[in-house]
Amino acid sequence: MAFYNKRKPVSNEAPGEPSSSFPSSAKIVIATTVALSFISFWRGAAIVLSDLASTMFYVGGIAEQAIGKSAPWFVVAVMLFSFAVRSIYMESSSMFVRGGVYVVVRDSMGPFLAKISVSALVVDYVLTGPISVVSAGQYLGRLLNEVAELLHQPFHIDPNSFATVFGVVVTAYFWWCNVKGIHESSGKALRIMQITTAMVVMLLVWCGITLVVRGGAPLPPAPVPQNLQFTHESLGWLDGTFWPDLAFAGLIIAFGHSLLAMSGFETLAQVYREIGYPKLINLKRTANTVCIYAFCSTGLISLFAVMIIPDDIRRNYFDNLIGGLSMSLAGPYIMRLGFHIFVVVVGVLILSGAVNTSIIGANGILNRVAEDGVLLGWFRRPQSKFGTTYRIISLVAIAQIVTIIGSRGDVYLLGEAYAFGVVWSFSLKSLGVLVLRFQRKDQEYRTPLNLRLGKYEVPLGLILITGFLFLVAIANLLTKQIATIYGVSFTLVLLALFTLSDRINRREREGKLLEEFNLDYQSEVTSGGIHARPGCVLVSVRDYNRLFHLQKVLQKTNLRRHDIVVMTVRTISTGAGEYELGENQLFSPYEKELFSHVVAAAEREGKHVELLVVPGVDPFDAMVQAAQNLKASRLVTGVSARMTSDELAHLIGRAWERLPEPRHPFSLEVITPDRPSTYVNLGPHPPRLWPEDVDRLHDLWLQLSSDKRFGSNLHHRDVLGVALRRLENDLKLSNSESDQVVADLLKELRKN
Repeated sequence: MAFYNKRKPVSNEAPGEPSSSFPSSAKIVIATTVALSFISFWRGAAIVLSDLASTMFYVGGIAEQAIGKSAPWFVVAVMLFSFAVRSIYMESSSMFVRGGVYVVVRDSMGPFLAKISVSALVVDYVLTGPISVVSAGQYLGRLLNEVAELLHQPFHIDPNSFATVFGVVVTAYFWWCNVKGIHESSGKALRIMQITTAMVVMLLVWCGITLVVRGGAPLPPAPVPQNLQFTHESLGWLDGTFWPDLAFAGLIIAFGHSLLAMSGFETLAQVYREIGYPKLINLKRTANTVCIYAFCSTGLISLFAVMIIPDDIRRNYFDNLIGGLSMSLAGPYIMRLGFHIFVVVVGVLILSGAVNTSIIGANGILNRVAEDGVLLGWFRRPQSKFGTTYRIISLVAIAQIVTIIGSRGDVYLLGEAYAFGVVWSFSLKSLGVLVLRFQRKDQEYRTPLNLRLGKYEVPLGLILITGFLFLVAIANLLTKQIATIYGVSFTLVLLALFTLSDRINRREREGKLLEEFNLDYQSEVTSGGIHARPGCVLVSVRDYNRLFHLQKVLQKTNLRRHDIVVMTVRTISTGAGEYELGENQLFSPYEKELFSHVVAAAEREGKHVELLVVPGVDPFDAMVQAAQNLKASRLVTGVSARMTSDELAHLIGRAWERLPEPRHPFSLEVITPDRPSTYVNLGPHPPRLWPEDVDRLHDLWLQLSSDKRFGSNLHHRDVLGVALRRLENDLKLSNSESDQVVADLLKELRKN
């Protein structure tokens, strides 16, 4: 339990009387248990693979351009190494460090390195979108040219220019979706991965058949130093030095050019908190599923591409390697073209979706940094209409669009730049976990290879993984000139922004006068914890500029009969970080300002309210769970800028249906400034019948009660019960019967 401001609230009212003024030091209950919509490990794996598996479409070509025909072996090695990195993220998650990767590094190595690590991670997210969407544009543009050639049309587009325009349009589309607040869905990710899996299985089987029909094919050259074919671009500042001639250094450089195959692995840590019980076991299942899938898809496809596509043709397909592989398979041309079209459709789906994931991830990370006070609160100001952190979303989208235009559709160039954020975020994360190993002993899972020397344990596995990652990171720093210049510049800009913001925030916190609150951290929402009687009114708020519904509740609620609880949901998205929020993040400066406005509104009406913060992934789930725990009689919310009152009520109703039995029934009121409130009863309740329906029921009762077999024993409820059972049976009959019932209901809706 944490207390801020030791002043005691003073009231001059007689006992039992409602307070005429709000206490100057209000208490806020912070529920530290997040209201999560838990997902299975299959859905968790689908979310991770939506990022990780997308690399299969471009990593093979990028790696071969950098190190030669032996590239597939290094891609396979990276996929095997992902099992080791998996252990890093599993240990990090099991330590349960509140606050995400920023706090992991901050707690272990200090705030300066924490700012650097989060800057590298933002570079990773910012570049995920451009490389994915430009790769999708390359696949689509080249397919259009092939179809035009097949139809003998003079139509031809430059793939790079098309990919650039396509990338800008798709990024702008997902920017607008995120500004409106349309979030990522685990169900949608699962469906995309199901389609992708079908494509991968078909491709691998067809590749096997092709090799059998052709009597086999030679494997790529062995991954030994003499087979590496570095270019001037792939050696960067090491070109002309003796380092590439050293066997070990050459292999590290080659591995670094292939590490891009493991990009997107950070998402594994982000979905940990949403994975259902038992969490650690399901995290292992998710991680193993991801690593095995990536090995079978990205690793094997890279091998088959070199074995099946002729050398003189393959260089034309470096930007769309799977497209070239599908057109080089055995079989009729029309079948190969059809499969190629299927590959492109799947590629556009998964690669374009990665843009959305990258915006969500970058927005979440920067929000987390803002909550820690190292980014100006100006960036987190909600959009007046949609309530989203549109300034952060817009900055991320602008950076991505500038990157796309600057790359001119060159996938290799983007891949080189992308590698900077990938390797450094992995390295600093691993180093943070290693340092925490010596500071904490509460790990549920430990990376293998731990040597016991007397009382001391040497985490040999962690040391080896961390050392190897830093070797690769240093190699990439020296060999990827563009990546180093771009990545270091971007990181320094972000570091300067974080440092300046931190100083400004400290001054503002010292000079800004807001309400002081006592913070009472509790594990769950209970009526006793916040002193609210059963039957209270629960009011949900988020934007201090839109408190009309709270004012209405304050005006019309009699405190002798109902207590008022004002709650805000501290939304935590999938991309917001892998750990539960720390205390200072649960009640950030924005929540403090929000509740200062709530207190001011309550003071104007002379009524007392209880204040509550509930963190949750889905705000609707969090609201109904809080209402259920408090045994509220009514949940009140304002109108949403993103949907109508009916749509909002429908989503809250669906969230109520997801509650475990027994569900507490309560009413929902959506208050809108310019039209009457919308009321919905959540849970079983007597229907409100139209007068003509009541007349119809009475006429049926009169008609049936005249039958001597019923006499005085027949009641209106008996007639209604029979009618409902017959309707239920009609819905179970043939399609024609059920269709007629639906048609009658639609007619009734139009009439009403």
